[in-house]
Amino acid sequence: MNIALGHTTHSGIKRDHNEDTYGVDHVNHIYLVADGMGGHDHGEIASALARDSILHFMSQGVSQEQAIIQANQEIINTSLDKPGDLPMGTTIAMLTLKDNQYECTWVGDSRVYIMCNQLFQSISSDHSYVQELVDQQLITADQARSHPHRNVVTQALGVTDNSEIKVAHKTGTFQPGDKFLLCSDGLTEEVDDDVIGRILGQDIDPKEIADQLLIQALDNGGSDNITVVVLSVED
Repeated sequence: MNIALGHTTHSGIKRDHNEDTYGVDHVNHIYLVADGMGGHDHGEIASALARDSILHFMSQGVSQEQAIIQANQEIINTSLDKPGDLPMGTTIAMLTLKDNQYECTWVGDSRVYIMCNQLFQSISSDHSYVQELVDQQLITADQARSHPHRNVVTQALGVTDNSEIKVAHKTGTFQPGDKFLLCSDGLTEEVDDDVIGRILGQDIDPKEIADQLLIQALDNGGSDNITVVVLSVED
């Protein structure tokens, strides 16, 4: 399986540091994005812990869901080792590819998309307050984009105990010519899905796609950290 890869991350215009991170195990086709939260350097620590722990556990043959649960405990333990400090948390969205099957697992509102036969759609569904409102048909998806509580996540690593965490999971198939996008909400907050899909659908190198998505998010305000990972499945 030949996968072309492009990735980029940026603090955004209005943030003075970047709490996002991403991880790539190109040999085993494991890709992830994590968006840290917690103030000061806590978000950076949480997202880095999630990345490193998950890639480590996955390399030992642990399932995606179990790797996330173990990473959650690692972050919680680290927080407990620093009494008096602010709690720290992170979203996680990860994707693995094997043969013609993809497996996607996530907690929080970082997202995974697929473009298949020029049809662009989200694989993941946000763990967020506004997504719950959309699911209950109390607001529309368009209204969710401008809702004052659109950034409130209902699940995150490091702040949700393993007895209560809900690790979402989805599988499917892919074929040569398909593309995947993993991103933090710094992209989706600033760029509509139709624009993201149009950029992703271009017949250009994944790195150029990632850069164009980043530039679009910055041009639209860059209010948060922005992380983009683009995969293109080649023949």
